[in-house]
Amino acid sequence: MTIHIEELTIDTIIGILDFERNSKQKVVIETKINYIYTEKEFINYAEVIDIIEKSLHTNRYELLEDALSGIARVLFLNYSQIETLYLKISKPDIIKNAVVSLFAEWNNASKHQRI
Repeated sequence: MTIHIEELTIDTIIGILDFERNSKQKVVIETKINYIYTEKEFINYAEVIDIIEKSLHTNRYELLEDALSGIARVLFLNYSQIETLYLKISKPDIIKNAVVSLFAEWNNASKHQRI
């Protein structure tokens, strides 16, 4: 099975510039989670959203790279049945005429290593 979460929009503190540390900014999260489904082991997408939101609000990451790794780590800890995980974080308002994004993929064998 594959869960797609698209356009999860969160206002949070993220970034290394002074103004980014003082004011929340909008980030948009996209994720795709491939996992082994059984009747007794499924992944609740509402819980995944909650995990992502809590991770961003609690950790107030400086780098998008650290945010991606931190979110992936928590998702793999909570859901051992994840086979592959794709995460993308976009900052739609940081540059006037562009949307800046970072993405990474992990597989179950590497868990915390980008593919």
